Amino acid sequence: MSAQGAAHIKAICKAAGNDPARLMDIAIAVQKQLGAVSDTAIDLIATHLKIPRVDVDSLVTFYAFFSKTPKGRVIIRLCNDVVDQMNGAAEVAAALETELGIRFGETSPDGAISLEYAPCIGLSDQAPAALINDVPVTHLDSGKARHLAQLLKREGTQARLVKTFGDGNNAHDLIRSMVVNNIRETGPVILAPYTSGSGLKKALALSPAEVIRDIKTSRLRGRGGAGFPTGMKWDFTRQAGGDQRFIICNADEGEPGTFKDRVLMTECPDLIFEGMTIAGYAVGAAEGIFYLRAEYAYLEKFLTAILTQRRKAGQLGQTICGKAGFHFDIRLQMGAGAYVCGEETALISSCEGRRGDPKNRPPFPAQKGYKGCPTSVNNAETLCCVARILECGPGWFAAMGTKGSAGTKLLSISGDCARPGVYEVPFGVKVSDLLKKVGADHTAAIQVGGPSGRMIGPKEFNRIICYDDLSTGGSFILFNKGRNVVDIARQFMDFFVEESCGYCTPCRVGNVLLRNKLVEILAGHGALEDLAYLEELGRTTKLASRCGLGQTSPNPVLSTLENFRPAYEALFKKSRGHEPVLANFDLQAALSQGSILAGRASSIFTPVNGSQP
Repeated sequence: MSAQGAAHIKAICKAAGNDPARLMDIAIAVQKQLGAVSDTAIDLIATHLKIPRVDVDSLVTFYAFFSKTPKGRVIIRLCNDVVDQMNGAAEVAAALETELGIRFGETSPDGAISLEYAPCIGLSDQAPAALINDVPVTHLDSGKARHLAQLLKREGTQARLVKTFGDGNNAHDLIRSMVVNNIRETGPVILAPYTSGSGLKKALALSPAEVIRDIKTSRLRGRGGAGFPTGMKWDFTRQAGGDQRFIICNADEGEPGTFKDRVLMTECPDLIFEGMTIAGYAVGAAEGIFYLRAEYAYLEKFLTAILTQRRKAGQLGQTICGKAGFHFDIRLQMGAGAYVCGEETALISSCEGRRGDPKNRPPFPAQKGYKGCPTSVNNAETLCCVARILECGPGWFAAMGTKGSAGTKLLSISGDCARPGVYEVPFGVKVSDLLKKVGADHTAAIQVGGPSGRMIGPKEFNRIICYDDLSTGGSFILFNKGRNVVDIARQFMDFFVEESCGYCTPCRVGNVLLRNKLVEILAGHGALEDLAYLEELGRTTKLASRCGLGQTSPNPVLSTLENFRPAYEALFKKSRGHEPVLANFDLQAALSQGSILAGRASSIFTPVNGSQP
């Protein structure tokens, strides 16, 4: 490494206070400045931070957006999740490879352009989509892909890719993105007009205990999917021992088919930050961390500006809104590409400057979270609800929805429908009514809650969206008749195999075995006994896995087996009598090596009608 490169690393570490807890920020800055976090860079970072080299190396090799070796000056990350594949991502990929003369996973010989796949970039409502460095490009097709590649080869930068801007704040000078919000239906809580500071001022007129009481009275439950009562979580955090407490906003929505938080960060950042500030007051925290996934880096400058505005308005910093003794501020923490960081303890690890490894529970974050201190981790949508509850009152909020699920819910709708996008609906809406809203006339299956949720069929379309019936973090991916649900399950398992942190054996190995069996079945090598194997393996993986990823990753297999079993059975070869081989055993492949050595084909086991017996 040059002396200049070493000086850059020294300056980056110094700017972060040589604080090991800021290792994520340091690695991100080094990657951006030098094009890679090389072994030499890892040595220098470890020296400046006075930490073991292995701590730096393990972080760099964990996150997808880091690399030890230089990538292209421009990195094209094409999303290849299920929805993008349904809309022609394969054709886009082929066009990019042809035009650039490289394959995915490669960099052009001149070091200008790299091609990579990304599992989800939060743009399922405008697929196929890609990230060109930090610039989102939407609604691609093969022709647009060729033009994009030609422009990048000619100009060597992504600067002129965006010709027209999306709606709302997507056209803001600090965003300037072609992304559109696709807000299809607004509601009275989150996507309603809001005056900055109105909820915060009312909160500060109460005691922290009274604020928590109002959140409990409102019956607000976490919008991230688990549905844990927010007021109870705050109470646990406030009552936990210790001098320091923290608030973390989990904006790491990496679940394929989910993009509601993208819209909230674009159009309602004030509401989120206000909710965080109210939470800080309620639990006695002085610091908040907003965790922003790497795929949304194009929003970073905008969000930073909103935080600056709030400080100038006296809504962040010292003596907030003139409230003596209440000091609270928020910092942005960028992620670097790891789905598992959506799990709250993995997210905390990432905020601490480490691999996104989940932590054992107990203790829970409310007892021992960030830096070992009591921490409340809340979803962005949850925090939006908090600000509105303090503004309008807990009774107003509790009157909406159902008995066990108060308020409204943001839904991310994508797949086979006429109107994909974001919908704010009251809890209690029927799935069948939702399908009418989104223009889905021939739906045969719905993936509810993303890959970690469950796939339902028409028999369940009368179910109610609420925590007591059909619970969801907000994602609905719709599939028409003709879609292969077994192959969809296989694609979801590909995602989980890629995104598992690898810490525990049930998740690391179980997901691979589940995926491989699906591949066998889809290839025509399945047998009826495979279904029992999949069910047993899926349940074992769920039961024995350490964190939420492994505890939900078998769901694509288990829910399709439960609701779409005939789709599996249709893939099995029918028996042709008394053949002494299993349907899932490829006899000709097993004999091929022996045939080569003998110099002749088997005279006993011969193909029937040109196929395997």
